[in-house]
Amino acid sequence: MTAIPLAVGLLMAGAALAKVPAAEADKLGKELTCVGAEKAGSKDGVPEFTGKWLGTPPGVQYTPHVGQHPVDPYPNEKPVLTITAENQAQYAAKLSDGQKALFAKFPKTFRMDIYPGHRDFRYPDSVCESAKKNALNAEIADGGLSIKGAVKGALPFPIPKDGHEALMNNMFPSRAFNENKVADIANVLSDGTISWGRQRNTNLDYGNLPDQIGKPLEGLMANSVNATLLPEREKGSVSVSAEPVNFAKDKRLAWNYDPGTRRVRQLPEYGFDQPLGGTGGKMTIDSDRLFNGSPERYNWKLLGKREMYIPANGYKLHSKTVKYADLVKPGVPNPDYIRWELRRVWAVEGSLKDNYRHLYGKRVLFLDEDTGHAVMSDLYDARGSLWQYAYINYYYAFDTKAWQAGNAFFFDLNSGGYVAYNLFQERPTGPVLNKGDLKPSMFTPEAARNMGN
Repeated sequence: MTAIPLAVGLLMAGAALAKVPAAEADKLGKELTCVGAEKAGSKDGVPEFTGKWLGTPPGVQYTPHVGQHPVDPYPNEKPVLTITAENQAQYAAKLSDGQKALFAKFPKTFRMDIYPGHRDFRYPDSVCESAKKNALNAEIADGGLSIKGAVKGALPFPIPKDGHEALMNNMFPSRAFNENKVADIANVLSDGTISWGRQRNTNLDYGNLPDQIGKPLEGLMANSVNATLLPEREKGSVSVSAEPVNFAKDKRLAWNYDPGTRRVRQLPEYGFDQPLGGTGGKMTIDSDRLFNGSPERYNWKLLGKREMYIPANGYKLHSKTVKYADLVKPGVPNPDYIRWELRRVWAVEGSLKDNYRHLYGKRVLFLDEDTGHAVMSDLYDARGSLWQYAYINYYYAFDTKAWQAGNAFFFDLNSGGYVAYNLFQERPTGPVLNKGDLKPSMFTPEAARNMGN
């Protein structure tokens, strides 16, 4: 099945988009899920949405808020299809340019095991209520740099009509309001050599705090702390950042503690295409979660909705029984651990504006219609050549009753190396989610200094 036709309006600079008519918003919770995805399956194999589980499924033993590694609710399933370099042409309409490039570059080692599709998890009623309010009231403003009329706790645009709206869904989804984790980073060179990094990452998301659900989306979006644990030469470096909701009037702020000088300094600019630490330049700060931060440097266009094979229900990959030596292989990660399913995605293209600078001249994001999260991205250089392909393995976190970003893989299609990002299988605990123990005072420059000492 090829792209599903859509009527897509283009945003005029500085204008606000029209709100969704009440008759269209009334489809939420009926033929659409409460966050705007089509409930029905498709003839080609997109599964029907059941939404039969909220939180931990029956029969699964799981203790929330303590960092237990994900537990697979589908442990005995086998692939129904395997796509390889030999047969990938048959499925080209459901593959991205980046996936096709991996088949061309690694024909013997890259494959995609396609599993039975499942859309069995749902959001709480409070998320659905906020999504309905947003459908009726939220608008893009300030040329795509802000939102007006939206409330916290759900996608601002459950029925997106424009590239800016779809992009904002990726930036303001329902997700954990507290996250604390230690994660490993493997920078895999083309010859298989691995450079290892490790970070402690702590996030406080104000848009999803329980007592903020349904309140106006304004002020501060989130605070983060990143403390470097490996490599040893960088150990003790700590950065804190503050993320605004409105990029038209505020900007991202960040401070860094340097253990060498034992001083904290504010970073003059933070984000965009600055290299992300520990990734050997294969990731930029704004490519974490495939896109984050101010959208100001790109023109964003909604290409429409299409069916694609994407990573989904990534429980097997994140099991504590998975060893890095078995997963992190030269060229591509071991495909035995990656679960692909057929889903509908929104395709969004960002083209670099004239007179703006960025390593990526164009980036195409693929957003899961069930969540608004960007799950894959094709990244092009300034000359228009495909340079990188990336994907994130999401899973429904029983702690949060929402989807959680797990391992991500960023491939340099020129060098043949890649980064395995946000690994936690060999850590004593996985991400500790929604424990409720994070406070704004933990995200100040003084807190960074105390953490680094």
